[in-house]
Amino acid sequence: MNDNDFFRQATMCLCGYLDFGQGMQKLLQYLKSYLPGDLMSLSLYEPKLGGIKETVIATANEVKYPDALWPLSPETRTLMEGKEWPKSRIVNNPVTDPVINNLLPSYKKIMPNFRNTDLSSLLVRLTTEGLRIGTVALVAGGKNRFTQEHLRLFSMLNDPFATAFSNSIKYQEINRLKDLLADDNRHLQRELQRISGDEIIGKDFGLKNVMEMLREVSRLDSSVLILGETGVGKEIIAQTIHNLSDRRNSPYIKINCGAIPPTLIDSELFGHEKGAFTGAIARNRGCFERADKGTIFLDEVAELPLKAQVRLLRVLQEGEITRVGGSKPIKVNNRIIAATHQNLQNLIKEGKFREDLWFRLNVFPIRIPPLRERKEDIPAFVNHFIGKKLMEVRLPAPPTLDKGAIERLMTYSWPGNVRELENVVERSLILSKGKPLTFQDVDGSNDNDKPLSPPTSIDKILELDKVVTKHILQVMKLSKGKINGQGGAAELLSINPGTLRYKLKKLGISFGRLHGKLID
Repeated sequence: MNDNDFFRQATMCLCGYLDFGQGMQKLLQYLKSYLPGDLMSLSLYEPKLGGIKETVIATANEVKYPDALWPLSPETRTLMEGKEWPKSRIVNNPVTDPVINNLLPSYKKIMPNFRNTDLSSLLVRLTTEGLRIGTVALVAGGKNRFTQEHLRLFSMLNDPFATAFSNSIKYQEINRLKDLLADDNRHLQRELQRISGDEIIGKDFGLKNVMEMLREVSRLDSSVLILGETGVGKEIIAQTIHNLSDRRNSPYIKINCGAIPPTLIDSELFGHEKGAFTGAIARNRGCFERADKGTIFLDEVAELPLKAQVRLLRVLQEGEITRVGGSKPIKVNNRIIAATHQNLQNLIKEGKFREDLWFRLNVFPIRIPPLRERKEDIPAFVNHFIGKKLMEVRLPAPPTLDKGAIERLMTYSWPGNVRELENVVERSLILSKGKPLTFQDVDGSNDNDKPLSPPTSIDKILELDKVVTKHILQVMKLSKGKINGQGGAAELLSINPGTLRYKLKKLGISFGRLHGKLID
């Protein structure tokens, strides 16, 4: 037998598996043709723990991972760490061996392999870069089974043992981190689902129709196009669709198409190969690859450059992408949710958005109504934002609302939608200093810029209510008591019908239709 052939074949057996135990088992099966052996084990010396950790035990039929720490006495540790401890040794009789005999009382207590003294062993100290890792033992039943030639052959495998063990440790660490990452991702998705569910204010009122559509489409893989003005909460709706879908445990990646420079959009979405452009020092996976089997949310999709629109169309049609600088198509499995506040059909006419892409994205459109169309949700929003911002502005307790505060919010048109309302609440909390919230600056003006004036009296607030009541009654008479639909009071007042009903109840106005006359 040639030493090179032996070394090559043994190394292939040992290093052919990422799992060190499986490699040891394969090596043991190979070694049986050249030297005796019934069992092979790896024991790690842990000086900080003061013991030996038996890590792997392999036989021809099974592999065990006991991971048991066996404590050593101070005398035994001193002996093992001393220079007289050999790097490799034949132990054909543990009872008479001059080195092992000193350790035998301890070994018989702690090491199962030495409880039966009718055996022989080859012991090789495993080292890498001058550092001691542990000991590899090849054990055979009976005494006087090994020769110096057997020890020479077995000692040749120190480097392959060290390499295989190091690779196995790294592989186990990668798997551990992978499991931690997967667990963290599941926890994050649960948290996002909980947060998103809590933040959908108006799901039973102003967004009731939206929620019904959302529940229907969530269980499918169809593309969704979310339409609505800036600040209405399109991102929360997209996140909720993902959380309710079968992809909830897979990645959810959000891309703001308007925030990425046109020169980088292709690389960000589809990835790039090493050397694809200046600064591309390594291969990079794009968002579609990272969101594989999950959901990708393209916010402000109307901002995509035309070239990127062509590549997005390919993803929707064929389910594959090509990295920048690459030539090999890569299959991806994504659910795409897009959102925009712009009128895509107008952009199509202007040549700024591809019509075929619009058809692909517009499979299931969902329009989020602006806040001015669902003012009945404003009280719930105010309550939510007060609770959310309370700790941020360092208030010990939620302040009360001044009389007329909610009515002031209900009469405003909210061009900035929910986002503007959140800012108004936060600003009022900062300025309130614990006093009742008035929302005097709801129109965006700052009370600090106005001259100081005496607080509004209760009489004046009541007078304002009388003016509002009188105006609503006049409009109701014009509509003959009709609230909804064309010519209804809500349309004449340019407010949501639900908001009008809320005001009528608040002001104590009875309403209905009786022979064309208003009941009041």
